[in-house]
Amino acid sequence: MKSPILGSAYVARSVNAADNRLVNLFPEIVPEGGKEPAFLSRAPGLRLLQTVGTGPIRGMQAYGGNGYVVSGNSLYKVDSSYNVTLLGVVSGDIEPVSMANNGNQLFVACNGPSYVYNETTSAFAQITDPDFPGALTVSYIDGFFVFIEPNSQKVWSSDLNDPLSVDPLNFASAEGDPDGLISSIVNHSEVWLFGTNSVEVWYNAGTAGFPFQRIQGAFNEIGCAATFSVAKMDNAVFWLGADARGKGMVYRANGYSGIRISTHAVEWQIQQYETISDAVAYTYQQDGHSFYVLSFPTANATWVYDVATQAWHERAGFVNGEFTRQRGNCQMAFNGEVVIGDYQNGYLYAYDLNVFADHTRAQKWLRSWRALPTGQNNLKRTAQHTLQLDCESGVGLNDGQGSDPQIMLRWSDDGGHTWSREHWKSLGAIGQYFKRIFWRRLGMTMKLRDRVYEISGTDPVKIIIMGANIAVDGTDA
Repeated sequence: MKSPILGSAYVARSVNAADNRLVNLFPEIVPEGGKEPAFLSRAPGLRLLQTVGTGPIRGMQAYGGNGYVVSGNSLYKVDSSYNVTLLGVVSGDIEPVSMANNGNQLFVACNGPSYVYNETTSAFAQITDPDFPGALTVSYIDGFFVFIEPNSQKVWSSDLNDPLSVDPLNFASAEGDPDGLISSIVNHSEVWLFGTNSVEVWYNAGTAGFPFQRIQGAFNEIGCAATFSVAKMDNAVFWLGADARGKGMVYRANGYSGIRISTHAVEWQIQQYETISDAVAYTYQQDGHSFYVLSFPTANATWVYDVATQAWHERAGFVNGEFTRQRGNCQMAFNGEVVIGDYQNGYLYAYDLNVFADHTRAQKWLRSWRALPTGQNNLKRTAQHTLQLDCESGVGLNDGQGSDPQIMLRWSDDGGHTWSREHWKSLGAIGQYFKRIFWRRLGMTMKLRDRVYEISGTDPVKIIIMGANIAVDGTDA
Protein backbone atom coordinates (compact mmCIF):
# COMPACT_ATOMS: atom_id res chain seq x y z
CA MET A 1 0.00 0.00 0.00
CA LYS A 2 1.07 3.59 -0.55
CA SER A 3 2.52 5.34 2.47
CA PRO A 4 1.81 9.13 2.60
CA ILE A 5 5.36 10.46 2.39
CA LEU A 6 4.41 13.44 0.21
CA GLY A 7 3.11 16.68 1.67
CA SER A 8 4.35 19.59 3.76
CA ALA A 9 5.73 20.14 7.24
CA TYR A 10 3.16 19.64 9.98
CA VAL A 11 4.38 18.71 13.44
CA ALA A 12 1.43 19.27 15.75
CA ARG A 13 1.39 20.25 19.41
CA SER A 14 1.11 16.52 20.01
CA VAL A 15 3.32 14.35 17.80
CA ASN A 16 0.76 11.59 18.36
CA ALA A 17 -1.59 13.65 16.20
CA ALA A 18 0.88 14.65 13.46
CA ASP A 19 4.64 14.31 13.11
CA ASN A 20 5.32 15.27 9.50
CA ARG A 21 8.67 17.03 9.50
CA LEU A 22 10.17 18.34 6.25
CA VAL A 23 13.69 19.80 6.39
CA ASN A 24 15.62 21.01 3.34
CA LEU A 25 13.03 19.39 1.08
CA PHE A 26 10.06 21.05 -0.58
CA PRO A 27 7.08 19.65 -2.50
CA GLU A 28 6.41 20.37 -6.15
CA ILE A 29 3.07 19.69 -7.81
CA VAL A 30 2.97 17.76 -11.09
CA PRO A 31 -0.15 19.11 -12.86
CA GLU A 32 -0.47 16.31 -15.40
CA GLY A 33 1.30 13.28 -16.78
CA GLY A 34 3.39 12.60 -13.72
CA LYS A 35 4.10 9.31 -12.03
CA GLU A 36 2.58 10.82 -8.88
CA PRO A 37 0.71 14.10 -8.35
CA ALA A 38 3.76 15.60 -6.63
CA PHE A 39 7.31 14.93 -5.52
CA LEU A 40 9.76 16.14 -2.89
CA SER A 41 12.85 17.96 -4.12
CA ARG A 42 16.01 18.85 -2.25
CA ALA A 43 16.38 22.51 -1.29
CA PRO A 44 19.11 24.47 -3.06
CA GLY A 45 22.62 24.39 -1.71
CA LEU A 46 24.93 27.36 -1.20
CA ARG A 47 27.65 28.12 -3.73
CA LEU A 48 30.17 30.70 -2.50
CA LEU A 49 30.40 33.77 -4.72
CA GLN A 50 32.54 36.21 -2.78
CA THR A 51 33.57 37.35 0.68
CA VAL A 52 32.54 40.93 1.47
CA GLY A 53 33.99 42.42 4.63
CA THR A 54 33.92 40.58 7.92
CA GLY A 55 30.14 40.26 8.20
CA PRO A 56 27.50 39.62 9.13
CA ILE A 57 25.70 40.61 5.93
CA ARG A 58 23.10 43.07 7.24
CA GLY A 59 21.42 44.11 4.00
CA MET A 60 21.76 43.95 0.22
CA GLN A 61 20.28 45.66 -2.80
CA ALA A 62 21.02 45.50 -6.53
CA TYR A 63 20.54 48.24 -9.13
CA GLY A 64 22.42 49.74 -12.06
CA GLY A 65 24.34 46.52 -12.70
CA ASN A 66 25.95 46.50 -9.26
CA GLY A 67 25.13 44.98 -5.91
CA TYR A 68 25.36 46.97 -2.68
CA VAL A 69 26.12 45.13 0.52
CA VAL A 70 26.26 46.21 4.15
CA SER A 71 28.71 43.88 5.87
CA GLY A 72 29.49 44.59 9.51
CA ASN A 73 29.87 48.36 9.82
CA SER A 74 30.67 49.05 6.17
CA LEU A 75 28.90 49.57 2.83
CA TYR A 76 30.44 47.89 -0.22
CA LYS A 77 29.79 47.87 -3.96
CA VAL A 78 30.06 44.54 -5.80
CA ASP A 79 30.34 44.59 -9.59
CA SER A 80 29.29 41.85 -12.02
CA SER A 81 32.72 40.20 -11.71
CA TYR A 82 32.31 40.19 -7.94
CA ASN A 83 35.04 42.77 -7.40
CA VAL A 84 34.42 44.50 -4.08
CA THR A 85 34.84 48.23 -3.36
CA LEU A 86 34.52 49.80 0.10
CA LEU A 87 32.25 52.85 -0.03
CA GLY A 88 32.02 53.96 3.59
CA VAL A 89 31.30 53.20 7.22
CA VAL A 90 27.77 52.93 8.62
CA SER A 91 26.30 52.71 12.09
CA GLY A 92 26.03 49.40 13.99
CA ASP A 93 27.61 46.10 13.12
CA ILE A 94 25.07 43.29 13.64
CA GLU A 95 21.47 44.50 13.29
CA PRO A 96 19.71 44.35 9.90
CA VAL A 97 19.54 47.55 7.85
CA SER A 98 16.88 48.84 5.46
CA MET A 99 17.89 49.97 1.96
CA ALA A 100 16.16 51.74 -0.94
CA ASN A 101 17.33 53.39 -4.17
CA ASN A 102 16.06 55.72 -6.87
CA GLY A 103 18.27 54.32 -9.60
CA ASN A 104 21.17 56.58 -8.70
CA GLN A 105 21.14 57.25 -4.97
CA LEU A 106 21.13 54.53 -2.33
CA PHE A 107 19.61 55.24 1.11
CA VAL A 108 20.81 53.02 3.97
CA ALA A 109 18.76 53.24 7.19
CA CYS A 110 20.49 51.93 10.32
CA ASN A 111 17.72 52.31 12.92
CA GLY A 112 18.50 56.00 13.38
CA PRO A 113 21.68 57.15 11.63
CA SER A 114 21.32 56.87 7.87
CA TYR A 115 23.56 57.24 4.84
CA VAL A 116 23.37 58.02 1.12
CA TYR A 117 25.62 56.83 -1.70
CA ASN A 118 25.45 58.62 -5.05
CA GLU A 119 26.35 56.35 -7.96
CA THR A 120 27.01 59.26 -10.35
CA THR A 121 29.37 61.23 -8.11
CA SER A 122 30.63 58.26 -6.00
CA ALA A 123 29.90 60.41 -2.95
CA PHE A 124 29.05 58.68 0.31
CA ALA A 125 27.71 60.72 3.22
CA GLN A 126 25.74 60.48 6.41
CA ILE A 127 22.47 62.42 6.45
CA THR A 128 23.26 65.39 8.68
CA ASP A 129 20.24 67.60 8.01
CA PRO A 130 19.27 68.86 11.49
CA ASP A 131 15.64 68.07 10.75
CA PHE A 132 16.37 64.42 9.94
CA PRO A 133 14.94 62.35 12.85
CA GLY A 134 16.64 59.07 11.91
CA ALA A 135 15.15 56.16 9.99
CA LEU A 136 14.21 52.63 10.99
CA THR A 137 13.01 51.46 7.54
CA VAL A 138 13.04 53.24 4.18
CA SER A 139 11.35 52.79 0.80
CA TYR A 140 11.29 54.73 -2.46
CA ILE A 141 8.20 56.00 -4.28
CA ASP A 142 7.56 58.67 -6.92
CA GLY A 143 10.84 60.54 -6.36
CA PHE A 144 10.63 60.47 -2.55
CA PHE A 145 12.40 58.37 0.04
CA VAL A 146 9.76 57.53 2.66
CA PHE A 147 10.97 56.42 6.08
CA ILE A 148 9.62 55.89 9.56
CA GLU A 149 11.11 57.59 12.58
CA PRO A 150 12.34 55.14 15.23
CA ASN A 151 10.17 54.73 18.33
CA SER A 152 7.35 56.90 17.00
CA GLN A 153 4.14 57.02 14.98
CA LYS A 154 5.71 59.35 12.42
CA VAL A 155 6.35 58.72 8.74
CA TRP A 156 8.58 61.17 6.86
CA SER A 157 9.54 61.90 3.28
CA SER A 158 12.74 63.37 1.91
CA ASP A 159 12.71 66.31 -0.43
CA LEU A 160 12.01 65.35 -4.05
CA ASN A 161 15.00 63.40 -5.42
CA ASP A 162 17.16 64.61 -2.53
CA PRO A 163 17.52 62.08 0.31
CA LEU A 164 20.08 64.29 2.08
CA SER A 165 17.51 67.03 2.63
CA VAL A 166 14.45 66.79 4.90
CA ASP A 167 11.91 69.54 5.46
CA PRO A 168 10.85 69.74 9.13
CA LEU A 169 7.19 69.73 8.05
CA ASN A 170 7.41 66.71 5.76
CA PHE A 171 5.91 64.17 8.12
CA ALA A 172 2.59 62.81 9.30
CA SER A 173 1.42 60.49 12.06
CA ALA A 174 -0.15 57.10 11.57
CA GLU A 175 -2.99 57.53 14.02
CA GLY A 176 -5.53 54.93 13.04
CA ASP A 177 -4.33 53.10 16.14
CA PRO A 178 -2.12 54.50 18.92
CA ASP A 179 0.47 51.77 18.40
CA GLY A 180 3.92 52.88 17.27
CA LEU A 181 5.25 52.22 13.78
CA ILE A 182 7.82 49.43 13.50
CA SER A 183 8.06 48.74 9.76
CA SER A 184 7.12 49.96 6.29
CA ILE A 185 7.25 48.88 2.66
CA VAL A 186 6.11 50.22 -0.73
CA ASN A 187 3.86 47.92 -2.72
CA HIS A 188 2.01 48.82 -5.93
CA SER A 189 3.04 52.48 -5.46
CA GLU A 190 1.43 52.60 -2.02
CA VAL A 191 3.14 52.89 1.34
CA TRP A 192 2.26 50.23 3.90
CA LEU A 193 2.88 51.36 7.48
CA PHE A 194 3.04 48.61 10.10
CA GLY A 195 2.37 49.20 13.76
CA THR A 196 2.41 46.65 16.53
CA ASN A 197 -1.38 46.27 16.33
CA SER A 198 -2.40 47.66 12.95
CA VAL A 199 -1.51 48.41 9.34
CA GLU A 200 -2.31 51.59 7.41
CA VAL A 201 -1.85 52.16 3.67
CA TRP A 202 -1.00 55.61 2.29
CA TYR A 203 -0.77 57.00 -1.25
CA ASN A 204 0.86 59.96 -2.96
CA ALA A 205 -1.87 62.60 -3.01
CA GLY A 206 0.48 65.25 -4.42
CA THR A 207 -0.27 67.70 -1.64
CA ALA A 208 2.16 70.46 -0.72
CA GLY A 209 4.65 69.60 2.02
CA PHE A 210 4.16 65.99 3.04
CA PRO A 211 2.56 64.54 -0.12
CA PHE A 212 1.10 61.31 1.28
CA GLN A 213 -2.34 60.64 2.73
CA ARG A 214 -3.99 57.60 4.23
CA ILE A 215 -6.32 55.65 1.96
CA GLN A 216 -9.76 55.64 3.52
CA GLY A 217 -10.76 52.11 4.44
CA ALA A 218 -7.21 50.79 4.05
CA PHE A 219 -6.78 50.11 7.74
CA ASN A 220 -6.18 46.65 9.09
CA GLU A 221 -6.26 45.55 12.72
CA ILE A 222 -3.39 43.13 12.20
CA GLY A 223 -0.03 44.49 13.24
CA CYS A 224 3.55 43.35 12.86
CA ALA A 225 5.64 41.35 15.33
CA ALA A 226 9.06 41.92 13.74
CA THR A 227 10.38 44.89 11.75
CA PHE A 228 12.36 42.87 9.25
CA SER A 229 9.75 40.15 8.72
CA VAL A 230 8.01 42.34 6.13
CA ALA A 231 8.75 41.37 2.52
CA LYS A 232 6.94 41.26 -0.79
CA MET A 233 6.56 38.76 -3.63
CA ASP A 234 3.84 37.38 -5.88
CA ASN A 235 2.18 40.81 -6.01
CA ALA A 236 1.60 40.82 -2.26
CA VAL A 237 3.11 41.73 1.09
CA PHE A 238 3.99 39.06 3.67
CA TRP A 239 4.72 39.59 7.36
CA LEU A 240 4.84 38.03 10.82
CA GLY A 241 1.74 39.29 12.55
CA ALA A 242 0.70 40.59 15.93
CA ASP A 243 -2.30 42.39 17.36
CA ALA A 244 -3.99 43.15 20.66
CA ARG A 245 -5.00 39.49 21.01
CA GLY A 246 -1.65 37.81 20.42
CA LYS A 247 1.15 37.26 17.94
CA GLY A 248 2.89 34.63 15.86
CA MET A 249 0.69 34.15 12.78
CA VAL A 250 2.08 34.77 9.30
CA TYR A 251 -0.01 36.84 6.90
CA ARG A 252 -0.24 37.60 3.21
CA ALA A 253 -1.96 40.74 2.00
CA ASN A 254 -5.17 40.27 0.04
CA GLY A 255 -6.13 43.74 -1.09
CA TYR A 256 -5.73 45.75 2.10
CA SER A 257 -6.57 42.82 4.36
CA GLY A 258 -4.27 40.23 5.86
CA ILE A 259 -4.95 36.56 5.12
CA ARG A 260 -3.44 33.99 7.47
CA ILE A 261 -1.09 31.61 5.63
CA SER A 262 0.62 29.90 8.56
CA THR A 263 -0.73 26.59 9.85
CA HIS A 264 -1.52 25.67 13.44
CA ALA A 265 1.63 23.54 13.48
CA VAL A 266 3.89 26.37 12.28
CA GLU A 267 2.23 28.80 14.70
CA TRP A 268 2.71 26.42 17.59
CA GLN A 269 6.42 26.20 16.77
CA ILE A 270 6.75 29.99 16.49
CA GLN A 271 4.95 30.61 19.74
CA GLN A 272 7.41 28.39 21.60
CA TYR A 273 10.25 30.74 20.67
CA GLU A 274 11.44 33.01 23.46
CA THR A 275 11.87 35.96 21.07
CA ILE A 276 10.21 36.57 17.71
CA SER A 277 10.70 40.34 17.41
CA ASP A 278 14.13 39.71 15.87
CA ALA A 279 12.72 37.63 13.00
CA VAL A 280 14.10 38.46 9.55
CA ALA A 281 12.60 37.55 6.21
CA TYR A 282 13.46 37.67 2.54
CA THR A 283 11.78 36.37 -0.59
CA TYR A 284 13.12 34.83 -3.77
CA GLN A 285 11.95 33.05 -6.89
CA GLN A 286 13.49 29.92 -8.41
CA ASP A 287 12.13 27.45 -10.98
CA GLY A 288 8.66 28.94 -10.68
CA HIS A 289 8.56 28.65 -6.88
CA SER A 290 8.22 31.86 -4.86
CA PHE A 291 9.57 31.41 -1.34
CA TYR A 292 9.06 33.53 1.78
CA VAL A 293 12.01 32.66 4.06
CA LEU A 294 11.45 33.56 7.73
CA SER A 295 14.32 33.11 10.19
CA PHE A 296 14.28 33.44 13.98
CA PRO A 297 17.83 34.28 15.14
CA THR A 298 17.25 33.76 18.87
CA ALA A 299 15.37 30.51 18.28
CA ASN A 300 17.94 29.40 15.68
CA ALA A 301 15.23 28.24 13.26
CA THR A 302 14.03 28.97 9.71
CA TRP A 303 10.60 28.38 8.17
CA VAL A 304 9.78 28.70 4.47
CA TYR A 305 6.44 29.21 2.72
CA ASP A 306 6.10 28.30 -0.95
CA VAL A 307 3.43 30.27 -2.80
CA ALA A 308 3.31 27.70 -5.61
CA THR A 309 2.10 24.91 -3.32
CA GLN A 310 0.94 26.97 -0.29
CA ALA A 311 3.07 24.57 1.76
CA TRP A 312 5.60 25.11 4.56
CA HIS A 313 8.93 23.43 5.12
CA GLU A 314 12.01 23.99 7.24
CA ARG A 315 15.36 25.19 5.94
CA ALA A 316 18.34 24.45 8.15
CA GLY A 317 22.07 24.43 8.48
CA PHE A 318 23.69 21.39 10.03
CA VAL A 319 26.35 22.00 12.67
CA ASN A 320 27.76 19.52 15.20
CA GLY A 321 25.01 17.04 14.42
CA GLU A 322 22.19 19.55 15.02
CA PHE A 323 19.91 21.60 12.80
CA THR A 324 20.39 25.39 13.00
CA ARG A 325 18.83 28.38 11.28
CA GLN A 326 19.57 28.59 7.58
CA ARG A 327 22.64 30.67 6.65
CA GLY A 328 20.75 33.36 4.72
CA ASN A 329 20.14 36.72 6.38
CA CYS A 330 19.03 38.75 3.35
CA GLN A 331 18.70 38.40 -0.42
CA MET A 332 19.14 40.21 -3.72
CA ALA A 333 18.58 39.15 -7.33
CA PHE A 334 21.92 40.03 -8.91
CA ASN A 335 23.99 39.00 -11.91
CA GLY A 336 21.52 36.28 -12.88
CA GLU A 337 21.75 34.65 -9.44
CA VAL A 338 19.67 34.45 -6.29
CA VAL A 339 22.27 35.89 -3.90
CA ILE A 340 22.00 35.58 -0.13
CA GLY A 341 24.21 36.96 2.63
CA ASP A 342 25.45 35.01 5.63
CA TYR A 343 24.20 35.94 9.10
CA GLN A 344 27.58 35.27 10.75
CA ASN A 345 30.30 36.25 8.28
CA GLY A 346 30.88 38.16 5.03
CA TYR A 347 30.04 35.34 2.62
CA LEU A 348 27.77 35.89 -0.35
CA TYR A 349 26.25 32.70 -1.74
CA ALA A 350 24.18 31.72 -4.74
CA TYR A 351 21.20 29.46 -4.20
CA ASP A 352 21.99 26.59 -6.56
CA LEU A 353 19.68 23.61 -7.13
CA ASN A 354 22.66 21.67 -8.50
CA VAL A 355 24.71 22.15 -5.33
CA PHE A 356 23.92 19.79 -2.46
CA ALA A 357 25.90 21.31 0.42
CA ASP A 358 25.98 24.63 2.25
CA HIS A 359 29.36 25.78 0.93
CA THR A 360 31.82 23.66 2.97
CA ARG A 361 29.17 22.35 5.37
CA ALA A 362 27.02 19.28 4.83
CA GLN A 363 23.36 19.90 4.11
CA LYS A 364 21.16 17.39 5.90
CA TRP A 365 17.69 16.69 4.55
CA LEU A 366 14.96 14.89 6.50
CA ARG A 367 11.40 13.68 6.07
CA SER A 368 9.20 12.07 8.72
CA TRP A 369 5.66 10.82 8.10
CA ARG A 370 3.05 8.38 9.37
CA ALA A 371 3.26 4.93 7.87
CA LEU A 372 -0.49 4.57 7.31
CA PRO A 373 -2.67 7.05 5.42
CA THR A 374 -4.99 9.29 7.42
CA GLY A 375 -8.00 7.40 8.75
CA GLN A 376 -6.61 3.92 8.08
CA ASN A 377 -5.10 3.18 11.48
CA ASN A 378 -7.57 0.85 13.21
CA LEU A 379 -5.45 0.74 16.41
CA LYS A 380 -4.48 -2.86 15.79
CA ARG A 381 -0.92 -4.12 15.62
CA THR A 382 0.57 -4.52 12.16
CA ALA A 383 3.53 -6.46 10.84
CA GLN A 384 5.38 -4.07 8.52
CA HIS A 385 7.46 -6.29 6.28
CA THR A 386 9.02 -3.88 3.80
CA LEU A 387 9.30 -0.20 3.00
CA GLN A 388 10.22 0.77 -0.54
CA LEU A 389 11.20 4.31 -1.37
CA ASP A 390 10.18 5.53 -4.82
CA CYS A 391 12.94 7.99 -5.66
CA GLU A 392 15.52 8.89 -8.29
CA SER A 393 18.39 6.45 -7.82
CA GLY A 394 21.80 6.16 -9.45
CA VAL A 395 22.71 9.72 -8.49
CA GLY A 396 26.07 8.92 -6.87
CA LEU A 397 29.18 10.97 -7.61
CA ASN A 398 32.27 9.80 -9.46
CA ASP A 399 34.36 9.67 -6.28
CA GLY A 400 34.57 10.84 -2.68
CA GLN A 401 31.65 11.36 -0.36
CA GLY A 402 28.51 10.66 -2.34
CA SER A 403 30.02 8.01 -4.61
CA ASP A 404 27.82 5.53 -2.77
CA PRO A 405 25.17 7.84 -1.27
CA GLN A 406 23.23 6.58 1.72
CA ILE A 407 19.73 7.11 3.08
CA MET A 408 19.14 6.58 6.78
CA LEU A 409 15.84 5.15 7.99
CA ARG A 410 14.56 5.01 11.53
CA TRP A 411 11.08 4.65 12.98
CA SER A 412 9.02 5.33 16.05
CA ASP A 413 6.27 3.05 17.37
CA ASP A 414 5.08 5.51 20.01
CA GLY A 415 3.91 8.32 17.72
CA GLY A 416 7.28 10.06 17.39
CA HIS A 417 8.50 10.27 21.00
CA THR A 418 11.34 7.74 20.77
CA TRP A 419 13.16 6.29 17.79
CA SER A 420 14.88 3.14 16.61
CA ARG A 421 18.50 2.97 15.53
CA GLU A 422 19.36 4.01 11.98
CA HIS A 423 19.14 1.54 9.10
CA TRP A 424 21.20 2.56 6.06
CA LYS A 425 20.57 1.82 2.39
CA SER A 426 22.44 2.89 -0.72
CA LEU A 427 20.78 5.29 -3.15
CA GLY A 428 22.88 3.80 -5.92
CA ALA A 429 26.24 4.58 -7.45
CA ILE A 430 26.32 6.81 -10.51
CA GLY A 431 24.28 5.31 -13.34
CA GLN A 432 22.48 2.66 -11.24
CA TYR A 433 19.12 4.05 -12.32
CA PHE A 434 17.26 0.77 -11.78
CA LYS A 435 18.38 0.34 -8.18
CA ARG A 436 15.48 -0.23 -5.79
CA ILE A 437 15.66 1.12 -2.24
CA PHE A 438 14.16 -1.45 0.14
CA TRP A 439 14.16 -1.92 3.89
CA ARG A 440 12.95 -5.37 4.98
CA ARG A 441 11.89 -7.09 8.19
CA LEU A 442 10.67 -3.91 9.88
CA GLY A 443 8.91 -5.75 12.67
CA MET A 444 5.63 -5.43 14.49
CA THR A 445 4.13 -2.14 15.62
CA MET A 446 3.68 -2.14 19.39
CA LYS A 447 2.71 0.28 22.13
CA LEU A 448 0.38 2.80 20.43
CA ARG A 449 0.06 0.58 17.34
CA ASP A 450 1.18 3.59 15.36
CA ARG A 451 4.37 3.93 13.34
CA VAL A 452 6.17 7.04 12.12
CA TYR A 453 9.00 6.65 9.61
CA GLU A 454 11.88 9.07 9.14
CA ILE A 455 14.42 9.15 6.31
CA SER A 456 17.38 11.49 6.05
CA GLY A 457 20.74 11.96 4.38
CA THR A 458 23.77 14.22 4.14
CA ASP A 459 25.57 13.04 1.01
CA PRO A 460 25.96 15.81 -1.61
CA VAL A 461 23.70 14.27 -4.25
CA LYS A 462 20.38 15.00 -5.92
CA ILE A 463 17.31 13.95 -3.90
CA ILE A 464 13.94 13.47 -5.63
CA ILE A 465 11.24 11.45 -3.80
CA MET A 466 8.01 10.46 -5.56
CA GLY A 467 6.47 8.16 -2.97
CA ALA A 468 6.79 5.21 -0.61
CA ASN A 469 5.14 1.81 -0.38
CA ILE A 470 4.84 -0.52 2.60
CA ALA A 471 3.86 -4.18 2.86
CA VAL A 472 1.64 -4.55 5.93
CA ASP A 473 -0.24 -7.38 7.61
CA GLY A 474 -2.77 -6.56 10.29
CA THR A 475 -3.61 -8.57 13.40
CA ASP A 476 -6.59 -8.70 15.70
CA ALA A 477 -4.56 -7.94 18.82
